[in-house]
Amino acid sequence: MASVSTEPHGHAAQRRPDASGRWLALGVLSLAQLMDVLDNTIVNIALPSAQHDLGFSSADRQWIVTGYTLAFGSLLLLGGRLSDLFGRRRMFLIGVIGLLLASAMGGAAASFNALLLARIGQGTCAALLAPAALSLLSVIFSDQAEERGRAFAVFGAVSGVGGVLGLLLGGVLTETLSWRWSLYVNLIFGAVALLGALAFLPRDDSPQRMPLDLSGAIAATLGLLGIVSGLGNAAANGWSGLGTLGPLLAGLGLMITFVLIEHHAEQPMLPLRIVLDRTRGGAYLTLGVTGMGMFAVFLFLSYYLQDILKFGPILSGAAFLPMIGAVVVSSIVSGAALFPRMGPRWLASAGCGLAAVGMAMFTATDANSSYAAHILPPLLVSGLGFGMIISPVQNAATSGVQHQDAGAASALVSAAQQIGGAIGIAVFNSLSSTAIAAHTARHAASASRPASIIDATLAGNHLVFGAACGVFLCGGILAALLFRSGPIAPRPLA
Repeated sequence: MASVSTEPHGHAAQRRPDASGRWLALGVLSLAQLMDVLDNTIVNIALPSAQHDLGFSSADRQWIVTGYTLAFGSLLLLGGRLSDLFGRRRMFLIGVIGLLLASAMGGAAASFNALLLARIGQGTCAALLAPAALSLLSVIFSDQAEERGRAFAVFGAVSGVGGVLGLLLGGVLTETLSWRWSLYVNLIFGAVALLGALAFLPRDDSPQRMPLDLSGAIAATLGLLGIVSGLGNAAANGWSGLGTLGPLLAGLGLMITFVLIEHHAEQPMLPLRIVLDRTRGGAYLTLGVTGMGMFAVFLFLSYYLQDILKFGPILSGAAFLPMIGAVVVSSIVSGAALFPRMGPRWLASAGCGLAAVGMAMFTATDANSSYAAHILPPLLVSGLGFGMIISPVQNAATSGVQHQDAGAASALVSAAQQIGGAIGIAVFNSLSSTAIAAHTARHAASASRPASIIDATLAGNHLVFGAACGVFLCGGILAALLFRSGPIAPRPLA
């Protein structure tokens, strides 16, 4: 090991690997990030086959997705703080092993309840794994701006393309093997990540541990659970339904309580200095807002390709491949070459602007659109924008954070994206339903005709993409206002 970081008494310190070991560690951390992002989407395409095989209802089907989302979203802050207190490598290993076990259980599930329990287990373990991986990345690459930029460029590229790869891989595995392989595939990724972590991730030191902020942990976990649950219920119950308002209000109340607890706690789970820093606060807000907009592409464009253009699952996933290339190129250029010189302000603003242009271009699609002329160009433009957002903003969100706060700061990155995505799901589904209902009412005489149904669906899609355009414009304005100009000087997390 080249050096050993020091740590305030009571927190888990991290030994930093030598120069070559850093890049091997990056490969392990990127693979773990890929697992986290894949699990958000890979099961979606497999669900109809799983439903037919296990015999559960369409109403129950949503819980296979929601179970993962609720566990992941509600436990992220706790998972991040556990990494700070008990060791990032240790929590990384626990997360990977737990994810392996949950995935094996899900792949072998013989009933709806077993599959649901496995998905909840996956979400729980991912909530331990995600902040541990990002905080390890931030600590390992803390002292050289250019190396840190390159590392976050790779990590950001994986974050950006993982969801799309999940759709493609889920379709391929379901059609060629079985829906069960959408869960079993984690056994392959997880085994490689586990062996790599044991070999290449720096060991944690073991100082005396400080007690966990139990009251803060309970308030944050239940508060996030209420918010994510309420937003998830909005599409089915409406915004005024008790199933939406009840959890939302309870969750918001608990999060206010959580802030008050943290303000007075001697050893808070989430030190408020993390979010009150202008750069990090701006990064979390930008990630949350842009997370809303990114959802529009991955969900509604998938629906459009399959329902309107009649693409199959594999072809629908393959249609996103050019976007993957654009995200990778943009992440590497913006994160590795530009961020160390420019900082996040204008990169994130320009990325949001490109994403907004891409969303606006999607509003011109119709039932006769061709992929090459009408889908590919906005996919490329949006992908370039996403890459310019994800890598620089993730880097900014964890730059300069104190060593003992790296896990909590990293957890907030995932939490911001998760809450933003949940808000996007609720708002965009509501907008789509409203537009479809309005179109159907205006054309009541022909509402049952296939062409009219398609037109109504397109009206919903166009409203969603238009709203997503506005969301990205707001994200660009936030980035321009909240981030400072110029590069962020790396400060060792000592």
